[in-house]
Amino acid sequence: MADPSTYRPAPGQIPTDPGVYRFRDARGQVIYVGKARNLRARLSSYFADLAGLHPRTAAMVTTAESVDWVVVATEVEALTLEYAWIKEFDPRFNVRFRDDKSYPMLMVTSSDEYPRVAVVRGAKRKGWTYYGPFAHAWAIRDTVDELLKVFPIRSCRDGVFRRASQVGRPCLLGYIDKCSAPCVGRVSESEYRRIVEDFCSFMSGQTDRFIREVGLEMQSAAANQAYEEAARLRDRLAALTRATERNAVVFGDGTDADLIAIVEDPLELGVQVFNVRAGRIRGERGFVLEKAEDLDTAGYMSRVLQYLYADDPEALIPREVLLSDSTEDATTWQEWLSNRRGSSVDLRVPQRGDKRALMETAQVNAGNTLASHKSRRSGDLTSRSIALTEIQEAVGLTEAPLRIECIDISTLQGSDTVASLVVFEDGLPRKKDYRTFIIKNVHADDTAAVGEVVSRRFAQVQAEPDDGEERRRFAYPPSLLVIDGGQPQVRAAQDALMAAGISDVPVIGLAKRLEEVWLPGEADPVILPRTSEGLYLLQRIRDESHRVAIGFHRKRRGKRTIASALDGIAGLGESRRKALLRHFGTVRAIKGASTAQLQEVKGVGPALAEVIHHHLHVDDEGRRDDS
Repeated sequence: MADPSTYRPAPGQIPTDPGVYRFRDARGQVIYVGKARNLRARLSSYFADLAGLHPRTAAMVTTAESVDWVVVATEVEALTLEYAWIKEFDPRFNVRFRDDKSYPMLMVTSSDEYPRVAVVRGAKRKGWTYYGPFAHAWAIRDTVDELLKVFPIRSCRDGVFRRASQVGRPCLLGYIDKCSAPCVGRVSESEYRRIVEDFCSFMSGQTDRFIREVGLEMQSAAANQAYEEAARLRDRLAALTRATERNAVVFGDGTDADLIAIVEDPLELGVQVFNVRAGRIRGERGFVLEKAEDLDTAGYMSRVLQYLYADDPEALIPREVLLSDSTEDATTWQEWLSNRRGSSVDLRVPQRGDKRALMETAQVNAGNTLASHKSRRSGDLTSRSIALTEIQEAVGLTEAPLRIECIDISTLQGSDTVASLVVFEDGLPRKKDYRTFIIKNVHADDTAAVGEVVSRRFAQVQAEPDDGEERRRFAYPPSLLVIDGGQPQVRAAQDALMAAGISDVPVIGLAKRLEEVWLPGEADPVILPRTSEGLYLLQRIRDESHRVAIGFHRKRRGKRTIASALDGIAGLGESRRKALLRHFGTVRAIKGASTAQLQEVKGVGPALAEVIHHHLHVDDEGRRDDS
């Protein structure tokens, strides 16, 4: 592990201009690339006290052994050079994008003499026109099938086209009028090119114009008693309408925009993109970004913009780019996008109206993308096996921890302290074994609460087998005990285990903010790689324990609030309290009810209704409260 002070440049050597910098390891390989508005200020921040740095940053600067930089004229140039270097060097400490889907796109081979249309996946080719990406290949194929009735461009492969030209006979599509058959000269090159241009215009969003024109032609043919031609145009109009209705109108003003929404957790970030053209969603995609840099949400949004627009030189940039969260250097990004597009681009976070509503839908999809990604990882047997093996090696266990239990404490300013214990077996949650605890020591801090829960849970290990189902379920110890916290919480759990006479249960702590693994008696934590399946599994177990603890805590607080309002009323037992709450819904509604209304509840007579009404309208000093 390198000492950053050994390669720290003198502050006077670092310019204060915008620029891009590179950290290199001992072999000279670039491990991180970043940009800065002020190189001196930015680079100096990396050489602060290691204890004050984010763990990801600390890991990077201790892995590096040198740093260099390049000065540029503007922040826009810095943005461009930064991403060029990220693509060239693929630094290990820059973010990674997990986009394991291959999205279908509609392709038109515009540069060919007789362009064809096809649904394709994979990398784009220069000179060809693409539309999408689309969620499902079948949807765009159905759309193309309808559009070929109106814009009969070829969809055959080049080999089929050449053979048809040689034999002078078109393929089946030519006979059923889904291709204008340029292979046999039914249309000239200029006529065919016009059909292709009309198809591209329709796909670009100019749908209303074609529907209107075909409708007028149909009416004209019918007026001239050309009924066969009118019927043919009617079928074309129906095909255009069906193709258009596949993408519902989301904006009535013909908006061209990309909506980018993100949802994050401590390790990863889900991204959803809606491509809106002419007021309709023309394409969408979702992917996952692995957090590797010490960035806030705005910084990761900038990385997403780089990935979407800088990676693809032919990316179509719309007039508006709408974000779920603001990005760092928004002015710089707006200038960069405007330069790429050749005209102004509005980059902003929508605050209200239809665009905000659609953004909320995109955020829901981003959350689903992230949840689906996590579910695939957790559900994969190979990934779970790797995760358990990595945990075994990191903690120094003799065998893989097939049963892992995790404890989390939840409190609010020291009141209503509760705890949860969740159980994972073979990397999957065993929810029937989950438990919750009410901390008995009302003065217990976080460490004391951990000690109490560990003592109560492991007291059952010493229980007799026939002491009941609850005790039988916990009569054997877990392979690993995880505590949500750092070294103090781990020490408290270890002391409680020793006091209970348990010496064969390994215990670790997972610090929430830093994602560090703490072992008892160790001065330094274990840092698992950010791509570690073991770290992912530990995080998932910790998050599940936190969810259960928070839910139980809220439930307890809710019950306490209700009990404090209705408690102590003479003659009002548990069943009548529940009946009142079922009837009125809330304590506030009960308080606002008259004695006559209270008597409508089964079991509440005139005398009890008067007692309840009096109790709820008299404050602690006995004074009447008529508010």
